[in-house]
Amino acid sequence: MKSEVIFNAGNVLADCSGSAICTSRLDVTVVMPCLNEARTLGGCIREATQAMNDAGIVGEIVVADNGSTDGSQVIASGLGARVVTVASRGYGSALRGGIQASRGEFVIMGDCDGSYDFNHIPRILSKLREGNDLVLGNRFLGGVQKDAMPWLHRYLGNPVLTAIGRILFRCPVADFHCGLRGLKRSSFDRMQLRTTGMEFASEMVVKTRLAGMRMAEVPTVLRPDGRDRPPHLRSWRDGWRHLRFMLLLSPRWLFVWPGCLLAVVGSTMVLLVAAVGGELVPGIHLSVNTSLAFALLTMFGSQLVMTGVFARVAATRLGILPGSDLLRRLSRRFSLESGVVVGMALMVLGVSGFAAAAMLWGKAGFGDLDSRWSVQVVIPAVLFVNLGMQLLFGSFLLALLGMASNVSKDGCS
Repeated sequence: MKSEVIFNAGNVLADCSGSAICTSRLDVTVVMPCLNEARTLGGCIREATQAMNDAGIVGEIVVADNGSTDGSQVIASGLGARVVTVASRGYGSALRGGIQASRGEFVIMGDCDGSYDFNHIPRILSKLREGNDLVLGNRFLGGVQKDAMPWLHRYLGNPVLTAIGRILFRCPVADFHCGLRGLKRSSFDRMQLRTTGMEFASEMVVKTRLAGMRMAEVPTVLRPDGRDRPPHLRSWRDGWRHLRFMLLLSPRWLFVWPGCLLAVVGSTMVLLVAAVGGELVPGIHLSVNTSLAFALLTMFGSQLVMTGVFARVAATRLGILPGSDLLRRLSRRFSLESGVVVGMALMVLGVSGFAAAAMLWGKAGFGDLDSRWSVQVVIPAVLFVNLGMQLLFGSFLLALLGMASNVSKDGCS
């Protein structure tokens, strides 16, 4: 029968069998995701155990095994760690499985490839006890040892992805992807973590921020790992997965702000060409083609804005993102009916433009219509009809999403 041992200052406090539930109070669970780490796992377990013993921390070590075939499980069990088998493959899956199996008030996680210094467990725990929900190690503050991080990760991948995360979510941390980090076990469920791969590191930071929880950083050291094989991390694939995840969780930056920019620039130019035309810039003649291009830009921008609103509402309804105060205020002021009225008004304005253009065409004997009328009447009319239809039918879709939310709350299927 397997034995999982809980230590405090070198003394065994409890010996929990593999089938029993250990009720001893624990300060910390150290979670190590593992996939064929027999070469370095033992050293990491010993280092973490010694760090907790030296600091008088009551804790356990959980090895979240993701399908190792090199005997890592035997090594972990032999050193008193509790092995949790996680069938779903992936870095995020392994960590989530290990955290769910944890018994400690706080969870500290770190890769078991020898690159992270588990002697820094006490400093992370200290920050957690100060009231922070998530505490990350910062490798750039503590020091990156020679050959510990490829130059692509050190000077491009980590800085760029962290900068993007700080801009999109206003996160007050400077190393999004440090694998040595800790969190309150009670805060884990509030984070609602879902990803399975390396982007789990970004998700943890982003969800903490979106939930309004506290986070902090502590310096830590990154050492060269002890593997004799390539790492599981794939630079470009996993970098893209981090970026994709952050963009998906920020509809405002992915859809709304780019859409607003395109719509404002496009509509301004359509109206400007219609009002002035000719050569706004010496040597550059603006007419039908220019107006058409900027009308298309306006329609594309407005579609992006509507898509962003739909995405934000849907993500909230699905529990992926928390509620938005701005959307709540807007929903109180603008109903389905008001959207329908404004949308129909824009469409009527556009149809009126078509009618005026038809009259002008008739006066011209239904021959060639002066390009000036195309710029001043026809193209703006097309734009108004398009915007009106988007707003009209988009209002119905938003109302439908609202009904789905009410049905969910009532418990109806």
